[in-house]
Amino acid sequence: EGCEPVPCDQFEEAFKAVETWLADRAVLPAENSLGGSIHRNYDLLLRHRLHIVGEVNLPVNHCLMAAPGVKMEEIKRVLSHSQALAQCEDYLNRLGVVKEAVYDTAGAAKSIADDGLRDTAAVASARAAELYGLEVLDSAIQDDANNITRFIALARSPNPPSLGDHYKTSIVFSLQEGPGVLFRALSCFALRDIDLTKIESRPMRTKPIYTSGEKEEKRFQYLFYLDFKASMADPNAQNALTHLQEMTVFLRVLGCYPLAL
Repeated sequence: EGCEPVPCDQFEEAFKAVETWLADRAVLPAENSLGGSIHRNYDLLLRHRLHIVGEVNLPVNHCLMAAPGVKMEEIKRVLSHSQALAQCEDYLNRLGVVKEAVYDTAGAAKSIADDGLRDTAAVASARAAELYGLEVLDSAIQDDANNITRFIALARSPNPPSLGDHYKTSIVFSLQEGPGVLFRALSCFALRDIDLTKIESRPMRTKPIYTSGEKEEKRFQYLFYLDFKASMADPNAQNALTHLQEMTVFLRVLGCYPLAL
């Protein structure tokens, strides 16, 4: 409320808008219950020095829309963001249409309106259909009714940490080589009864392959993204990260913020 939205064509533009003081916050999708993590944004979190200061979980209701008067049987092609297409994959496969990814869902709706396309539909929100004068041919077309996207809010400065059990902390780290090292890393939290809410690995972009052992085996090097329920103001969480740092090559706190309700 009281905020002026600043539209961005690409995710990285949102990061840069905050870094250059064109915006105070960036709100970006982090993961979806059907399509999984938005890996591009996790990569951008590493590339940029913004901090996660909040999160919100929003239910997603995808609609199929087209120019006024277009019938369902006339649709040969469907435009949308790649994540939206993935979330409606079964539905679109049944239609037998060609799926084409574009930069965002609202942009797909705008393209159809601007170009007067008659054989093309878009997957977007009902609000997008209203804005661009399109007709909704079908609603709630996602493959699972429980379709929820988690969004994160980014800022130039971190939240001042506060004590409480309604906080989450996000970190990213890479580990030293050795058997059982991931088990020991996770034990830093288990030994202190800290609840982990997410863990995901991603190959390192800068140096993805390393040579291991006498046989010189080629292996991937991984970054681990981890969320846990605790505030950085909690000495228990501070001790867990101090313990974890003993076995990491790289460790960075991405943010400490209130849990989504």
